[in-house]
This record gives sequence, C-alpha cells and structure tokens, in this order.
Amino acid sequence: MVGLVYPQRQIYGATVNTYIPVNEPLLAGNEKKYLIDCVETAWVSSEGPYVKKFEDSFSARVHRQHGISVTNGTTALELAVIALGIGDGDEVIMPTFTIISCAAAVIRAGGIPVLVDCDPATWNMDTSQITEKITSRTKAIMAVHIYGLPVDMDSVIKIAEKNNLFIIEDAAEAIGTLYKGRPCGSFGDISIFSFYANKHVTTGEGGMVVTNDSELADRCRYYRNLCFGKERFIHEELGTNMRMTNIQAAIGLAQLERLDQTISRKRLIGSRYTEQLQDISLIQLPPAKTKYAENDYWVFGLVVDQAFSLDAKAVMGLLGEKKIGSRPFFWPMHEQPVLRRRGLFAGEAYPVSERIARRGFYIPCGAALTDGQLDRAAETLRRILGF
Repeated sequence: MVGLVYPQRQIYGATVNTYIPVNEPLLAGNEKKYLIDCVETAWVSSEGPYVKKFEDSFSARVHRQHGISVTNGTTALELAVIALGIGDGDEVIMPTFTIISCAAAVIRAGGIPVLVDCDPATWNMDTSQITEKITSRTKAIMAVHIYGLPVDMDSVIKIAEKNNLFIIEDAAEAIGTLYKGRPCGSFGDISIFSFYANKHVTTGEGGMVVTNDSELADRCRYYRNLCFGKERFIHEELGTNMRMTNIQAAIGLAQLERLDQTISRKRLIGSRYTEQLQDISLIQLPPAKTKYAENDYWVFGLVVDQAFSLDAKAVMGLLGEKKIGSRPFFWPMHEQPVLRRRGLFAGEAYPVSERIARRGFYIPCGAALTDGQLDRAAETLRRILGF
C-alpha cells in the first residue's frame, strides 16, 4: 500500500526459526526527529511543548474539547473515576471480560464493580444484561471496547440517559476505531485511552483522559498534578503524580500522525489471517465487522472450539515451541483471586466469559508484522490444529 513503510526482514531460509513476537510496534515516522528535538532543547519533563501538542491533536482526533495526558491507561481510568466523584458504595456496571484495571479503579475509589457477561460473537459486554444490574447505588456504566470492535454504544447511551448514569468509556483498545462513523472515545461523559507499546498509538507507557466537560477536565488536571493549588506547595486535597513526559508525548505525536496508515495495515493483517484460517472449523475468528463498526484488529483473537482436545494454554505452548508469540485472553473479573478474597462476586457465573478465557488467545498482529511472518504464524497454527 502506498505510503506504508514496514521493516524489511526475511523470515524463511536461514532465519526461519526467528521468534515472532506477538506485537512489535512500528516507529517509522517522526519519532526520532521529535525525540532529538526534546534532547537538544532539554525539554524532557512534563512541562515540555510536545505534551500540549499531543493532548490537543489527540483530543481533536477523537472529537473532544479536552485531553489530559497521563502515565498509562490504568491511571487514566483511576482519574476518570475520581473526576466523576465515584466513591464509597457507588456501583459501576462493567464487563467481567476485561483487564483488571477497570475493576481496580472503581475499588480503589471505594466503589463496587458490578459485572455483566460478554457477547459470544464480539466479546464485548452484553448490553442486554445491564438494566437488570441497576440499583439505587448505581452511578455509572463502564463501557470497554474489546480487541478492536466497539461496544453497542447506542444501547449503553439509551440506558444511561434513562437512569441518569454516567458513562465511562474505555477506548484503550479502540484508538482510531469508528462507531457508526464517530470515533470511539467520543461517547462517554469521560473517556480514556492507553498508549502502551501494543496500541495503535504508543508512547511506550502512557494514557489520555478526554471529555467535553470543562469542569471534569479541570478536576482531572488538578488530581493528575498532586492537587497543587494557587500556591504551589499548599494542598487542600491528596492527588498523585500522573504526568506524561515531553519525551513520551513526542513519540505519541509522531505515532498519531500515522494512525490512518496503522489502521489500514492492521486491517490488512486481519484480512490476511482470516483468508488463511477461515476454513478451520475448530476455531472462532473475530468478525470483520458488525452492524455499527468495522474491526480494526487491535489484536487478532481466536477461540478454540470445545470439541478440540487442547485448550488455549496448550495451543499457545505448541506455538511457543515453534517460536510464534501469543497471549491469552483476559481472565474474568469474577474469577480473579484478589477480588474474590475481597468478598466480591461470590457465587456469580458468566459462562461466555469463562469459556473464552479458557479457549481464547491471540497471535502476532503488531503493526510491524511482515506478511512473511504472518504466513508462518498462520501455517504453524493450521498444523497444530490438524489442518
């Protein structure tokens, strides 16, 4: 594709046994140029000019008035929860199939995560289960876009408006994804992103909170910066340091400049994998699209049928022996030992999430993945599954 630049690496012949990582970021834009500028100007802290440039550019990309950069996606969630005033005894409805950061942010604020199962086709939260979980203590719905496909946001918005609930939108895995033509991250009262190394825009570690609410944005900036008041070292509240550095923001800005190219490449990866694996009856592939979105394949996930003798862990082990990287799916919140020890989710069962957590995994799909590496990964998987 014109305009795309990829690492030129041979993976057959002498290098056929080279390990293929599950993700390798592509740093092929202005990253080096902007980093040199940071070093030469000595602006390396959170006070540097790239922080504001990145915040403004990113928030504009997702149609938001305010962007508040932070250290990572986890702190972005914590900041969003704090800014909304969620505290002791407040309930937040969220998917059980997600990363633990979502539940941890609510628990650390004194709130209670309330869970729903996921949809078996998209692996996103089953929005039909939300209403039955609403109580007088419910304060927000946390909608988490999973693996490159968005949640059914029309349903979430309708329920939230009817019940006067906040929406926290976790778009960490949906940078550049559109829902009915509108950017993910533009739907919540407050929305968050992660810029970890495997995201479509990476700063190594990093995150962003976005909102159209000026008061929420001010609260986020306040708590992000140790709750400094008018007099710098006098504090009325306890905040924390969640500031992004100028170096991180410089990388992020360069990555953002190439986001459209990254999305195009990821969709080509998804299409190529689908073409090579779609005839295997023993695995469920991610849908290329839904009625409201096209998959941007943040990861290329697979679910092994229960009729196959091996579970995800066993298949991943065999892939590893052939030097093919892979990662397991999320482990459900209601089965997390640390949360069960807190007395949460006793007796709760979510069968779809339980099944895909045990049978699901994803294979190499980073933006720097070459076609040759992809073909080798797909062929190795076919052989493991007996096809």
